[in-house]
Amino acid sequence: MKEIFSHRSIRRYANRDIDDATLNKILEAGTRASNTGNMQIYSIIVTRSSEIKQQLAPAHFNQPMVTNAPVVLTICADVSRFVHWCQLSNANVGFDNFESFITATVDACLAAQNIALEAEHNGLGICYLGTTTYNADKIIEVLNLPHGVMPVTTMTLGYPAEEPPLTPRLPMRAVVHYERYNSFSDSDIQEIYASAEADEQNKKFVAENKKENLAQVFAEVRYTKEANEHFSNVLKETLQRQKLF
Repeated sequence: MKEIFSHRSIRRYANRDIDDATLNKILEAGTRASNTGNMQIYSIIVTRSSEIKQQLAPAHFNQPMVTNAPVVLTICADVSRFVHWCQLSNANVGFDNFESFITATVDACLAAQNIALEAEHNGLGICYLGTTTYNADKIIEVLNLPHGVMPVTTMTLGYPAEEPPLTPRLPMRAVVHYERYNSFSDSDIQEIYASAEADEQNKKFVAENKKENLAQVFAEVRYTKEANEHFSNVLKETLQRQKLF
């Protein structure tokens, strides 16, 4: 499937709506994804309203594609619907725990990837937003998500108004292990990350941030210890309020 090998994140979209038939086909692809025990414990919130996109934007650090994309999809871990059904059926249920959240998150991510593949197959572009779990509490408020529902990823969707270069990826040996995990030596690590360090765009990031190397940009600028700990605490508190932890 050529879309897998030509994927790129699209952050600028043409002023063109997505017709209902195309969007429904993309969403149906999501519902056909593999899932745990055929429970489908996830939900997809479709946002086309400019007003609601404006309300969601601050939770995503006001990245412009949130308001510029014709469609924003918030994909949620959702045990609420399944629990409701079990309760109506007089079935004892225990899904108010971290294990159920992880299970539902896996289901949600599988659905999200099906959506991405079908969208790109239909000529659209997508961009995943990693900010979803940072500010899940704000997204919950905007989208009126009940207990048992937790946003895990967001995807902007639209016809591309740009064609950025393919993002470099690590060599397969960095992520694929056969039979057992193979630990890396210092020289292995240096070799694995050599192409990323040599990438011109990455060199630009290093220079702009006045750092010595790409690792420092990631660890000391983009994903700092302080930020990671802050958002971890926010996430734990939000999971507790949603009765998933």
